[in-house]
Amino acid sequence: MRIVSVFAVGGLALGVAAACGEAPSESGGSGSAADKYSACMVTDVGGIDDKSFNTSAWKGLQEAKAADPNIDIKYVASKAEADYEPNLTQYVNQDCDFILAVGGLMGDATSKIAKAHPDQQFGIVDAKLPESNVYPMQFDTAQAAFQAGYLAAGMTKTGKVGTYGGMKIPPVTIFMDGFADGVAQYNKVKGKSVQILGWNKATQDGSFTNDFVKQDEGKKVSDTLVAQGADIVMPVAGGAGQGTTAAAQASGGKFNAIWVDVDGCESTPNCPALITTVVKNIPDVVRDAVTKAAKGEKLAHDPGFTGTLANNGVELAPYHDFDSKVPAELKAEVDKLKADIAAGTITVTSPAQPK
Repeated sequence: MRIVSVFAVGGLALGVAAACGEAPSESGGSGSAADKYSACMVTDVGGIDDKSFNTSAWKGLQEAKAADPNIDIKYVASKAEADYEPNLTQYVNQDCDFILAVGGLMGDATSKIAKAHPDQQFGIVDAKLPESNVYPMQFDTAQAAFQAGYLAAGMTKTGKVGTYGGMKIPPVTIFMDGFADGVAQYNKVKGKSVQILGWNKATQDGSFTNDFVKQDEGKKVSDTLVAQGADIVMPVAGGAGQGTTAAAQASGGKFNAIWVDVDGCESTPNCPALITTVVKNIPDVVRDAVTKAAKGEKLAHDPGFTGTLANNGVELAPYHDFDSKVPAELKAEVDKLKADIAAGTITVTSPAQPK
């Protein structure tokens, strides 16, 4: 999928503070480092191999480098939230041309460092900060999650589906809101009463691992949802969600899962248990932002970029192993939802939507 007219923020750096060791270099191409445009990325605590938003952002930087050999890329992995400021600062000190912060949790740290260095170009995924030198890349994932909720409601055999999050923050709950509303839409249209477990949109409360890394925590939460009757679970918990997808595959079909952020059939080993993925096209946005910035184009803080179904910034991934299992009528209804949401015929709302 290619996003139309997208400027995205990209750049996450690769060296780690000496105490943490050094990440593998991804620089390459001809010319000296001084001649290159450096895009440096700071991951959230999930790390570069979270199979989710950090992995997606790094892929975008790799694609930018592939498109323009003059771009040098690197990243540093944050082990804890306390690492955000020093990791961002080290890239300022290394004179990185573009510094990318991955994830809404990095908002406060990025805002502080950007304010202190107004001439430095930053970018951030899943947030919009007041500082004009921070290019915002946001995604209205509620739209694609609405499709996923409708799909899950149409596929459940038990009449119960579930979702849970890593933390109760807007980039997470926006998925859960859309999913809940998609289930509600299915019930309304079909006269059914499919129940959603793990999230109550009205009260904005539900089930969370409070972690984006520990797979056992993800498994623990989804085991509870499955014990309550859910046969489809959508984790919105980064790498922790792999505890759910692995358990789904091991269940032999007792329950299945829906992944988020990056196509789970391309990023996890659990494709046989994944009905689909609510995709955030972070790689395209990051790639386009970095390649444009490297050519000297300004990345405008306003309006920044917001991914929607209309501009392919968000989407449902292919059904892969479930392609023959999803009824043709249900596929058509899910496709029509995309068209109706993109056209504004159906409005998807969430308190967590990008402003």
